[in-house]
Amino acid sequence: MTTNNSAIRVVVVGNGMVGHHFVENLIKSGQPVHITVLSGEPRLAYDRVHLSSWFTGSRAEDLALTDELTYEQWGINYVLNAKVENIDRARKSVSTHQYTYDYDVLVLATGSYAYVPPIAGSYQPHCLVYRTIEDLQTIEHSATQSKVGVVVGGGLLGLEAANALKQAGLKTHVVEFAAQLMAVQLDEGAGTLLREKIEALGVTVHTQKATQVIESGQQCRYRMVFADDSFLETDMILFSAGIRPCDQLGREAGLAVGERGGIIINNQCQTNDPDIYAIGECALWENRTYGLVAPGYTMARTAVASISNKVLDFVGADMSTKLKLMGVEVGSIGDAHAKTAGAQCYTYQSQPQGVYKKLIVDAAHSKVLGAVLVGDTSDYDTLLQYCLNDMPLPKKPETLILPSSDEKPALGAEALPTTATICSCHNVAKSDIVEAIDNGCASLDEIKTCTKASSGCGGCSALLKNVVDSELEHRGVAVSKALCEHFDHTRQELFHLVKVEKIRSFDALIARHGTGLGCDICRPTVGSILASVWNDYVLNTRNVSLQDTNDTYLGNMQKDGTYSIVPRVPGGEITPAGLIVIGEVAQKFNLYTKITGGQRIDLFGARVDQLLDIWQILVSAGFETGHAYAKALRTVKSCVGSTWCRYGVQDSVGQAIALEHRYKGLRAPHKIKFAVSGCTRECAEAQSKDIGIIATENGWNLYVCGNGGMKPRHGDLFATDLSTDTLVKYIDRILMFYIKTADRLQRTSVWMDNLEGGLAYLQSVVIEDTLGINSELEVQMQRIVGAYQCEWKTTLASQDAKKRFRQFVNSKRADTNIQFVDERGQIRPATELEKALGQARIPVELV
Repeated sequence: MTTNNSAIRVVVVGNGMVGHHFVENLIKSGQPVHITVLSGEPRLAYDRVHLSSWFTGSRAEDLALTDELTYEQWGINYVLNAKVENIDRARKSVSTHQYTYDYDVLVLATGSYAYVPPIAGSYQPHCLVYRTIEDLQTIEHSATQSKVGVVVGGGLLGLEAANALKQAGLKTHVVEFAAQLMAVQLDEGAGTLLREKIEALGVTVHTQKATQVIESGQQCRYRMVFADDSFLETDMILFSAGIRPCDQLGREAGLAVGERGGIIINNQCQTNDPDIYAIGECALWENRTYGLVAPGYTMARTAVASISNKVLDFVGADMSTKLKLMGVEVGSIGDAHAKTAGAQCYTYQSQPQGVYKKLIVDAAHSKVLGAVLVGDTSDYDTLLQYCLNDMPLPKKPETLILPSSDEKPALGAEALPTTATICSCHNVAKSDIVEAIDNGCASLDEIKTCTKASSGCGGCSALLKNVVDSELEHRGVAVSKALCEHFDHTRQELFHLVKVEKIRSFDALIARHGTGLGCDICRPTVGSILASVWNDYVLNTRNVSLQDTNDTYLGNMQKDGTYSIVPRVPGGEITPAGLIVIGEVAQKFNLYTKITGGQRIDLFGARVDQLLDIWQILVSAGFETGHAYAKALRTVKSCVGSTWCRYGVQDSVGQAIALEHRYKGLRAPHKIKFAVSGCTRECAEAQSKDIGIIATENGWNLYVCGNGGMKPRHGDLFATDLSTDTLVKYIDRILMFYIKTADRLQRTSVWMDNLEGGLAYLQSVVIEDTLGINSELEVQMQRIVGAYQCEWKTTLASQDAKKRFRQFVNSKRADTNIQFVDERGQIRPATELEKALGQARIPVELV
């Protein structure tokens, strides 16, 4: 494109993931531009890939990819709720219902819309689609008025939508026109196994069903009548039968479009008007549209290069994908259906483990053409690199998908060519990582910041670390695994030393195996290890100096310097007398009360000098510490279970209480959360917890290593139909193995992803005892359980420990200079004590 020195006026229509990626890269290019972004939605770009996390607690701010302040700092003129109605190519302008915007370059990033099949009765209330945050809010509202939900479409988006309905508490069905689920990505064998796994989670699958009409139901709101005269009744219908390009603007402006839709683009992502680009799902390249985010990102970068007069061609994109659908691992690479002439297949299946793997190679057995993985995607990264880089196959190609053996080839980072794509989301090759290291990046975090690798879906994180470590070591840079400068050991090694040598203090450990006095990394870590192994009182003389502020005062410090009070309420079950005591404490000490998502009643605003008095009342009433301040078991959430709920098949409350009492006080590398659901409606949201348990008619299904943190992750189905004894035994082993092997401050989700072999390896350790350590793990857990003590009860019985909660070392007086701010800056009346001390709380603007 020919430009002069003045800023180019670039108008971007659409602010989805691809549109935002274009803007971000155009800003980084340094090209003098004036950018206007017209977003048809009421918010800036957000992560559509993880929309289903909405139903496990994520909100709009959690999904946001940018914010208004960032766009303002970049000098971008952005307009929300700005639906473009017209493109005037002659005047080079676009118009909304209010304003007209002139452009030198126009970029169409309008994305796609959900296809709704032409079914009679499909446009009724509670017949919905699943594409935007507003759609999620509508689904959420509909779910409150529904008991049964149906998803029309069994592809990637359909199964994500089914998970959303299941998370919303509906009895869920999937209706698919084809003979199997995910027919585009999976072969028949993989589709069959995926169906079995999905149905084991409580979702009913109906294949080869064509809906003819949607009419009023007799038992539910609607009745879906199929072409074979069978029917299914439901209260809500969610259409996820594919997407169609949003090409109407281009079509009306006279841009060339494909026969089946999509704005036609060339290798530079230009339309037949060279000043108009189309990127993402609205674009048609070589008669093909792309429904994944990675190809859209590549288009965005290609368009930026063209606008900047650089040479970069879009030549298609790899459509391989690895994901989890309702906790089921699924991977599809290259020619998954073996359509290439002469293709040969290797297949491995283990019905007991629920694993299916298929490897497709060329006729000469010289390269990988494709692969299909269900139930275990631990080989995905290796197979993808073989496929993308035409790497020569080992002598026995089948070893690439067979379970671990001496003949299984290990694809090290050094074996990858420099052209190997490490991060497909941001198109980061091994050469980009090498270049970043050559330019001074010397750590994994620096590489991520510089290249953005692993900042998309995160699926390449393990491979990225291997490449970075390999390249640093190749340059003679020692890749230290030491915990810190004071210990030349990993956390796992220190745990082993503490246990084997029966070390019970930090001083003894550093004297034998470390140097110096310690730091704020190793001291809390060792404190956690000592608690995990011996479960000693954390405020005893030898341990107290290792604790952070929260553990030191057995409460979470809040932003105003006060502390929270969180009594344990096992399983969320509490007596009226207990409620009254908590209410009286809150009233007496003027505390802010909050019922949490973890079935706790939190009390906020307590001063240090009030903690003893508050806990004396609570402990006397039978309450224990809830360990909300500790890297320990926080909660075991439960639904009401079979006692009250007409859908419940097991006593989820009783199970939750028993598990909480067993594991309360268990210290770990990070906080741990449980949940127990009494049926597959999953009202306790067990699949988003570190340990999740769902009742079945035959026992309990166990899910592991989920979390609802900054990067939400569904738990993996670990074992099904367990007896209570077996369930507890497995949980004992899993938690102790986690505590034994995890890194410092590592969540269970990251820990399992970093285990070589992932879920399958963990199952082999826990169920099959392949390491021969299960008896040891069980004994260690029993020792911890037997050593439990309520830390607040112990503190109240110790005169020395109680001195820690004075504001002055030599006086019981309170500090009259402390000022407090109430929630949202509201003024509240001072207590009698505060009046006497002159400590009335004041509004925030006066502090």
